[in-house]
Amino acid sequence: MLIIRRRVGESVFIGEDIEVEVLDVCGGQIKIGIEAPRDILVLRSEVRLTAEANRLAALHAGPAALTKLAKKFRAQLKKP
Repeated sequence: MLIIRRRVGESVFIGEDIEVEVLDVCGGQIKIGIEAPRDILVLRSEVRLTAEANRLAALHAGPAALTKLAKKFRAQLKKP
């Protein structure tokens, strides 16, 4: 892991076309801005980990589990 100290208003580049800028520091939190091409996916780590967990769960789910889930969705759609 590369560790770089930056102040508010300073930035780092990743490759040729991704810039990460420190926008604000408040207590134990920082606000960053990420400028990247639209074809580059930028996700928070917890979103990516959840997506990977969901993908793995779907791979291990059998047809019966998927049918049961579909019935639950249909029942939710019918509720007023």
